[in-house]
Amino acid sequence: MNENKQRAIFYHAGCPVCVSAEQSLVGALDRGRYAVEVVHLGNDKARVAEARAAGVQSVPALVLGGQTLHVNFGAALSDLG
Repeated sequence: MNENKQRAIFYHAGCPVCVSAEQSLVGALDRGRYAVEVVHLGNDKARVAEARAAGVQSVPALVLGGQTLHVNFGAALSDLG
């Protein structure tokens, strides 16, 4: 990852709400400013604990520079693992 870029992680579970938010938000992020990672927690359950530690309570959520932004409600993180 470029050291000058802020880290952005978009967590989702693959539901229609999550996919719509991913298309809107991730596409709008300035890739020159942010190193963007998309994490599908339905497929990568090992990262649920990481999302929880970042403050994610439900998905879709965007962690941007260490700040957790809950976008909409697709699923509670507790439903994912």
